[in-house]
Amino acid sequence: MNPIPEKHSYNDYLNESDVIDFSHPLIKERISELISSQMSEIEKVRAVFHYVRDSIAHSWDIQSKRVTCRASEVLTYKEGICYAKSNLLAAMLRSVGVPTGFCYQRLTLFDTPDKGYCIHALNGVYIKDLNKWIRLDARGNKPGIQSEFSLDEERLAFRINEEYGEIDYPIIYATPNAKTLHTLETSKNALNMYKNRLPDFL
Repeated sequence: MNPIPEKHSYNDYLNESDVIDFSHPLIKERISELISSQMSEIEKVRAVFHYVRDSIAHSWDIQSKRVTCRASEVLTYKEGICYAKSNLLAAMLRSVGVPTGFCYQRLTLFDTPDKGYCIHALNGVYIKDLNKWIRLDARGNKPGIQSEFSLDEERLAFRINEEYGEIDYPIIYATPNAKTLHTLETSKNALNMYKNRLPDFL
């Protein structure tokens, strides 16, 4: 897929907010540990992506009830669902000047449509050296789910099954979806949220 940016200005994909709080000292500290001035832009994006994918646990995978939302909160507790992890990836990349937005898929929540649907979040990242947007999914790998950093062919966590009514939305949004933020901000138990409260359409 060729992702389509919602906004024309790259600056819209560099903004800070309450949720994308990249000035937080903890985010600054982690960036200083991961990134050096000698690294290329692509190396920086790869390093941050691998960190969020591999070092931040997906709440469902570890069966944690904790709900995280703000990027600094996700980094503090090192866990969150895809909505939260996409907030952290955006914050960390924006902090080093890489335009980063939010992308979504509509997926079956578990194996089949009768078990319901959910909106899944990933990120769109602009690679200046290549003059192109790519999509990266830092959800976290496990048996049956394998997402990789790739500049050519997308290697996302999930393949879309159109027969099941799944959707790959092409737009790269400058801010997180309001429904996904509301879900995180109003939920008290991540496991219950994951099973029963995730939005199923943008």
